[in-house]
Amino acid sequence: MRRLLIRPGGIGDCILSLPALESLKAGYTEVWVRGDVVPLIRFADRVRSIACTGIDMLGLGGINPPQALLDQLRGFQSIISWYGANREEFRAAVQRLGLPFQFFPALPTPGERVHAADYFLRQAGLSGPAIPKIDCPPSPVGNFAVLHPFSGSPRKNWPMERFRNLASVLGMPVEWCAGPEEGLEGAIRIGDLFELACWLRTARIYIGNDSGITHLAAAAGAPVVAIFGPTDPAVWAPRGDRVRVVAGNLEEITVEQILDAVRQLL
Repeated sequence: MRRLLIRPGGIGDCILSLPALESLKAGYTEVWVRGDVVPLIRFADRVRSIACTGIDMLGLGGINPPQALLDQLRGFQSIISWYGANREEFRAAVQRLGLPFQFFPALPTPGERVHAADYFLRQAGLSGPAIPKIDCPPSPVGNFAVLHPFSGSPRKNWPMERFRNLASVLGMPVEWCAGPEEGLEGAIRIGDLFELACWLRTARIYIGNDSGITHLAAAAGAPVVAIFGPTDPAVWAPRGDRVRVVAGNLEEITVEQILDAVRQLL
């Protein structure tokens, strides 16, 4: 069977979906995801950026989708899509065209406190616990900590001055990690997410906010302290045996609380 999996969403959403995506592998499997997530999809026969496929043309009133796109989609016996699940016009278009789509909601049901990774795996017909994993080549662990003081929203960020205070008392060298548009002088910036995962795997400890990079570090196997504020960790915390979550009002979480979590892991 030729199967296409279409999974939009940010880095963390896609990482939490990895167990479900991998369980849906068929004889030939193609995966379409956000462009920066492409390097993380290692199991598929082909991986493409959603933005380069032209699929956004489907369901747009008065605009005919490219024939090349329709030919590609008709080449699959199964298309499982988290993309377009909430767009009535998109679903109507694929039905009208006779395309073999099956839609899954891209986010867990509000109020249902099931972990997102288990929720996505359940969509694929399996039960959890689902543990996302990114297989990095073996490499020695260094004597350094990685701190990533950013996230997708300022509301999720522990105060920067506390990160700096933490860095001064960790008792080991610190490497600061940042994305291409996150302003932090001297930070390590690795654009390829798989290469970033492999580097994070070599850290003695990783400490970060509720962010995609924190999920990346956990999936790569690094010891992770995740700092959660407004988001429910019961649903969105990174998964793994070497993960500790410190949750609460971000203005009230202390450096000592983070140090306690670090001590539990080291």
